[in-house]
Amino acid sequence: MRQFLWGALAMASFTASLLFLRYGKVTRDRLFLFFAAAFAVLAANWIGLAIMEPRSEHLYLAYVLRLIAFTLIIVGIVDKNLRASRPR
Repeated sequence: MRQFLWGALAMASFTASLLFLRYGKVTRDRLFLFFAAAFAVLAANWIGLAIMEPRSEHLYLAYVLRLIAFTLIIVGIVDKNLRASRPR
């Protein structure tokens, strides 16, 4: 049952990544590209959890992938705010 739910989460994350990628191309806003990359990493996280054993010694990699994804989101928000505060 867990593999099914992790697969559904991976599919949802990948779909969100594709939507953010499309909006990033249309609006040419880098924030959407950061979000697309973050959701792609989260999709890889859910796929990795579905493949790995729950008691595996490599389970910490799932937390590393989540850290990378949330760091991408924070970097994207900071980048957007820094670019908005610059005088033109």
